[in-house]
Amino acid sequence: MAIDKDIEDWMGSEQNGSVELLIEHGDLKSSKRSIWMILFSTIVVVCGSFIFGSCVGFSAPSQSGIMNDMGLSLSEFAVFGSILTIGAMIGAIASGRIADFLGRKGAMRVSALFGMIGWLAIYFGEDVLLLDFGRIFTGFGTGVFSYVVPVFIAEISPKNLRGVLTALNQLMIVGGLSVTYIVGTIVSWRELALIGLFFIPESPRWLAKVGKQELFEESLHRLHGKDADISEEAAEIQDYIETLNRLPRARIVDLFQRKYIRSTIVGVGLMAFQQFGGINGIVFYSSQTFVSAGFSSGNFGTILIGAIQLPITALGAILTDKTGRKPLLLISSSGTFLGCFVGALSFYLREQGVNAEWVSVLTLCGILIYIGSFAMGMGAIPWIIMSEIFPINIKGTAGSLVTLMNWFGSWLISYTFNFLMSWSSWGTFLIFTVICAANVVFALIFVPETKGRTLEEIQASLNG
Repeated sequence: MAIDKDIEDWMGSEQNGSVELLIEHGDLKSSKRSIWMILFSTIVVVCGSFIFGSCVGFSAPSQSGIMNDMGLSLSEFAVFGSILTIGAMIGAIASGRIADFLGRKGAMRVSALFGMIGWLAIYFGEDVLLLDFGRIFTGFGTGVFSYVVPVFIAEISPKNLRGVLTALNQLMIVGGLSVTYIVGTIVSWRELALIGLFFIPESPRWLAKVGKQELFEESLHRLHGKDADISEEAAEIQDYIETLNRLPRARIVDLFQRKYIRSTIVGVGLMAFQQFGGINGIVFYSSQTFVSAGFSSGNFGTILIGAIQLPITALGAILTDKTGRKPLLLISSSGTFLGCFVGALSFYLREQGVNAEWVSVLTLCGILIYIGSFAMGMGAIPWIIMSEIFPINIKGTAGSLVTLMNWFGSWLISYTFNFLMSWSSWGTFLIFTVICAANVVFALIFVPETKGRTLEEIQASLNG
């Protein structure tokens, strides 16, 4: 029979390379399993990023309701809106130590727990004190999530997928923010994050760092496939860890040594420009900003912001590993500059008495250009680069400093934004315009390209 003949031919085909083909096929199946494990791990941990986004977006649609129900003044609501970032700064300070002591998974479980407590306090709160308590707790959880999620993804991802997978962090942040904006209610995936974290592998680099050799090899096999040859990658990571373990325990002052200073400047600088460019002021108080621009209600503009962010962030995630980090960062920062300039111009025309409808539309266009450009790269890329540039012996300390800078900037802008807008709307956007222009120059001069390189290669080139 023909089938029997085919079987005989296959059995006798070793000399023709069928065995090699079978091995390659096995490697392909193993590779597919490993990719699915990496994707599953990434999907679970970025549920924490959804919490992040819903926390940031909560104050915009809820502003008028909370102010009316609680009888809050503008300054009191500014405290409520910005106190999230106080909790996040505390979380940022603790994030590196928690992640180094409990592991990346343990840190995410702590974050999810704080997030649940905080949201319950806000949901059941009948007075300002309980609302602020809940806001601080959600902020603490968000501060830890904002550091550990991109670091975990970067440490488990192959170099050719690291950019797009780490960018999923920002995609889910925007997803949480957009859902909160459009629906106007609290939508939380924190339970899924807390439960799902029990089923993903720990970061192999962290396991190697703390000396858990068997778990280190098991984690690599789970990420690359049971039958995959992990010897080369394991040896590379072990050599790197052994070199780092000979170095003393990192302190904040160590980050300013000559061998680490460039990484520190890049990490801290990107976070400073990300926040001082005005993103959280515009996002937190978008509804009131559109009313200031002459719209009868801020709902339409707020919904548009929520609607455009998700697809543009998804596009940016796809482009991260195609165009590279630096070109996308330059395009994004240039777009934020243009958006702020258009916004400043429209508010200036309005202050000069030009009250035509097209001036309000110009404000809307400027803000949408700014938000879209930010979503394209400035939202995700600073976090991606932060997760790539620091050696593991200083990653906890450096990550805490960089994340603290991010949340300090977020607090400063979110607290002062309403006061700045009361002082001068066009002046506020002009300040953001100048900062965004400086960001373009900074990215051009200081930020390295990290596309297609292993973490060890990136860190050696920066800190060698």
